Amino acid sequence: MSSDRSASSIAPAHPFFSNRWSSAATLVVAGALQTLTFSPFHFWWLGPVSILLILLVSLPLPAKKLFTAGWLTGVGLFASGATWVYISISEFGNTPVAVSVLLTVIFVAGLALFPALAFWFWGKLAKVSAWRRLVLFPAIWILGDWLRGWLLTGFPWLYLGTAHTDGPLAGLAPVVGVHGLTLWIADSGAALFAAGWLIIRQRHAGAAVVAVIALIPWLVAPALNRVQWTEISTEPTSVAAMQGNIPQQIKWDPDFLKEQIVTYLGMTNPYWDTDLILWPETAIPIPQDEAGKIIEHIEENLGDESTLITGIPWHGYSEQTGGFTWHNSITAFGNGEGIYHKQKLVPFGEYVPLENVLRGLIGFFDLPMSSFTPGPENQGSLEVNGASVMPFICYEVAYPDFLARNSVSADLLLTISNDGWFGDSVGPLQHLQIARMRALETGRYMIRGTNNGVTAIINHKGQMTARIPQFERGVLTGEVFRASGSTPYMSTASWPVLTLALILIVFVRERVIPKN
Repeated sequence: MSSDRSASSIAPAHPFFSNRWSSAATLVVAGALQTLTFSPFHFWWLGPVSILLILLVSLPLPAKKLFTAGWLTGVGLFASGATWVYISISEFGNTPVAVSVLLTVIFVAGLALFPALAFWFWGKLAKVSAWRRLVLFPAIWILGDWLRGWLLTGFPWLYLGTAHTDGPLAGLAPVVGVHGLTLWIADSGAALFAAGWLIIRQRHAGAAVVAVIALIPWLVAPALNRVQWTEISTEPTSVAAMQGNIPQQIKWDPDFLKEQIVTYLGMTNPYWDTDLILWPETAIPIPQDEAGKIIEHIEENLGDESTLITGIPWHGYSEQTGGFTWHNSITAFGNGEGIYHKQKLVPFGEYVPLENVLRGLIGFFDLPMSSFTPGPENQGSLEVNGASVMPFICYEVAYPDFLARNSVSADLLLTISNDGWFGDSVGPLQHLQIARMRALETGRYMIRGTNNGVTAIINHKGQMTARIPQFERGVLTGEVFRASGSTPYMSTASWPVLTLALILIVFVRERVIPKN
C-alpha cells in the first residue's frame, strides 16, 4: 500500500527519539542550537543541524502531537536566545526577582506558541504522509517566522537567515532577504534528512541528487556576494558618532539630565565641522519643546556644512491623534532637516498594552517614557547635506520588509538605539547583527549610534568598517558612501518567498485526509 498510510512508514523513529523525555530534550536542544548560530557565537552551520534534529523527532509523530513538538522547539530557541528581557524587567524595571522570572517565563512560553501553531498547521496539512511533511516543513517554518514578525506588533528576532551576515549564504540576502535565507537553511536540513533516509535504504543515486540540489545555493551565494546591486558613490561623507555610555540607572533621573547633555556636547566639541554628527536614541532626554537652549547651542556651533542628528522625545499636538502626544523621535539640525517619529514601538518599553489595567501593578509597567504613540506611516527621510538619510529607531531595524520598503529612495541608512536596557547579554550583539543584515539586504551603508554599544559604521555588504566596543565612552569617526538603485529584495520584499511557501502548501498538502 501507499507510504501515505503512516507518517512513520517513510521515517521510522529511532528508539531514542521515540522516548518521551529524550525526544522532548532533543527538541529543546535543537531550538537552543539556533541561538548559537547568531552573534556572538557565529556557528552558522548549526542551522541545518538544528532543522535535522527537529525533523528526526517530529516527522514520525502523529499530527496531534506536533503542536507540543513545535512549542518545545520554541522554548529551546527563545529561552536561550531572548531571555535578555529579564535584565530590563528586573534590573531596570525595579521588579522583584520572582516576578521578573515569572514574566520572563511567560514571555518565552508565549513566543514558543508561534512555532507550536506552525507545527500544528503542518500536521493539519499532512497528517499521514511523511514525504509531504518533509517537503512542506521549510514552507511551514517560514510562515511561522513571518507570523511572529507581524502579529501583535511582532517579534522579528532570531531568524535563522540572520546568522549569515558572515556565513556562506550572505550573497543571497540582497536577492531574497532574510526569510529567503531561512527558507534555504530549512531546505538544507530537510535535504540532510532525505539524503540520510535514502542512503539507509541503499538509494545512493537519489541521495546524490538531493545532495547536489541542496548544495547549489551554498555554492552560488559566494559568487553573488561579489555582485554590486547598488551603485556606490565615490564621494565620502564624514561621520562622527558619539557613544556616551550613560548608565541606564541615571538615564531618566532629573538630577543627571544636565550632566548627560554636557557629556555629549563635550564629546562633540572637536567634531562640529564633520559632515554628519550622530547622537544615539534619546541622547537629549527631554522633549524638544523644552530643549530650546540646547538646540540653539548645537546650531550655533555646527559648521556651515555640518548636520547633527539626535534622538530626542517629541511632545506636541498631533493631527494623527487629534491631541497632544509623545513620540520617540529623531531630528536633524544644522545643514539638514527633518524629524522622524518611531513607528514600531516596543510593548511595555514604549507603550503599555491594557494600560488602564497594568499601570501601577509593578515597576516594569511604569518604565520612564513608556507612553509613546506610534508615528504615522510613510514618513519622509532626513535630509543631510543634500543626501537622503532614512532613519530607524532601535527595534525598527529588526523588521526586514518594513526597512526595505522605507529605504527605496534613501542614499544612506541610519539607526539609533539604547541597548543599555539589556546589559551585558547577547541581546545587543544580536541587535547589531540584525542591523548588518538590513544593510546587506538593501546594499546601503548604515550608521549605527548607540548609548553604550555597539556604535558602528556598516558598509553595503553588511560588514563593519569601524566600531566602538560595548560599555566604552568614545567617538567613532569614519566615512560612509551614498548608494543609488535597489537590490532585488528591495523591489519585492519577502513576497516571492512567502508566495513560494503558499504554492508548496497548495500543491503538496494532502487533499483528502483519511479517516483514522
